[in-house]
Amino acid sequence: MENKLVTLAIRTYRQAQILKNHLEENDIETVIHNLNPENPEVAVGVRVRIKESDLPRALKIVEEHESEWEPPVKTQKPQILIPVDFSDLVESAIDFGFHFAETLNAEVVLLYAYFMPTFTISEHKSVSRYSISHSELLRRTLQLAKADSENLQNLVKKRIAAGQLPDINFRFELKEGIAEEQIIDYCRKNKPALVVMGTRGKSISPELVGSVTAEVMENISQPVFSVPIECAKHSPDELKRVAFLTNFDQKDLIAIDKLLEICKSEALELYFIHASEKKEVWNEILLSGIKTYFSNHYPHIKTNYDMISSSGKHDRINDYLREKEIDLLAFNSRKRNMFQRLFNPGLAYHLVLHSDTMLLVTHI
Repeated sequence: MENKLVTLAIRTYRQAQILKNHLEENDIETVIHNLNPENPEVAVGVRVRIKESDLPRALKIVEEHESEWEPPVKTQKPQILIPVDFSDLVESAIDFGFHFAETLNAEVVLLYAYFMPTFTISEHKSVSRYSISHSELLRRTLQLAKADSENLQNLVKKRIAAGQLPDINFRFELKEGIAEEQIIDYCRKNKPALVVMGTRGKSISPELVGSVTAEVMENISQPVFSVPIECAKHSPDELKRVAFLTNFDQKDLIAIDKLLEICKSEALELYFIHASEKKEVWNEILLSGIKTYFSNHYPHIKTNYDMISSSGKHDRINDYLREKEIDLLAFNSRKRNMFQRLFNPGLAYHLVLHSDTMLLVTHI
């Protein structure tokens, strides 16, 4: 019974030969059946047979070497998504986006969403009807969107050639629709590694700005890096002082690792901050523990920690960022449902509209 031959696997002739070699290297006697003696390569479904007593060891070898018989899986390069609107916000977002792409070995996707006023509604005798109007306006809108995208592509190519931007593969996506909807849809389908967006900061009225960046931050799972228009910095190397707002969630450790993955300045100084109604000893112990943890794991980074009052939280955070001259504030934000976003906008929403500090918001 011990010498009874059993079929271990059915393979093509080439794969059977590979398996036979591996098995015999491990002192497992192997026989190949169902061969065409004159032309073995054309045999389909060749049987690899072994002694029944060798079956347990042979199965383990098959599992270890199965990948040698399969074609390598094509891996897609990660993407950095940069939504653009051809305003004065674009240059800073492109600068950071291309440098992040170089750090993460990613490609850049520039996304422009243009609004096409295709239909108008007219009412007659209580019946609504849709009719296509302003055909000349529609044609010009599309032509302008294409022309703007081509001009931006040419400008990026010139900046790459001049050495102002890293030589990174990039492409342009032109989408019809509302900006935030198109960005969110793209992220759901393509899952970029990072989204880099420009914001106007607190100096411009929110009513004039809109809230595209804030809406995107609240609705996608990917990390979002926002760059205010007033920002004078153009690359991650210039980010020297970085603050991380923590709620002592275990996922904060993963978010901080993500932060350090893209911020690799040699002179980086990291501030851990926590907002609380009153100063509690346990919170300070936790903050000190986080500082110690990262000091041990990243000895080249100078670390600090501070407690701030949660009374008037957004203003307190902004005051702290100005006082410490923080270049970037990062934090992990949990995704919330529609009603939560509608009736109680999150921290990211407030800071995008009322802060001049760069933000990195993750959703882990």
